[in-house]
Amino acid sequence: MAQDQTVEPRSGDHHNNSHSFESIRAEISREMVRLYKELFGRGPTKARTEFAGPDIVICTLENTFTPAERSLAELGEHQRLRDTRMYFQAATHDRFTEIIERLTGRKVRAFISGLDAEEDVCAEVFYLEAKGLQGED
Repeated sequence: MAQDQTVEPRSGDHHNNSHSFESIRAEISREMVRLYKELFGRGPTKARTEFAGPDIVICTLENTFTPAERSLAELGEHQRLRDTRMYFQAATHDRFTEIIERLTGRKVRAFISGLDAEEDVCAEVFYLEAKGLQGED
């Protein structure tokens, strides 16, 4: 599997070097590939994780469809395919957020999952609690 793995570590950890950033991004990508394989029976062939600022993690995954899902897409059943995928991802929300929380050491405050059923591209977006707000009531 070819992975385009290129994740800024915990906010405030500026003493870490760029190798550390790449290592966290790569590990998140690997974990997302593993989770997709576990949930859907097939992992993506391309995965990339990036930080969009200090508090947002974006994972993009491509070529994730199973043969049955590919058939749905070819039949033009894009909405049915999106609905099915989104149902599974909502039902397993905690498994997605656990990966990000474990690897970044930050709490996920929001999780958004999206799918382009025509192009077989998925995006998992995680909004992290701002540093300093974690554990505060």
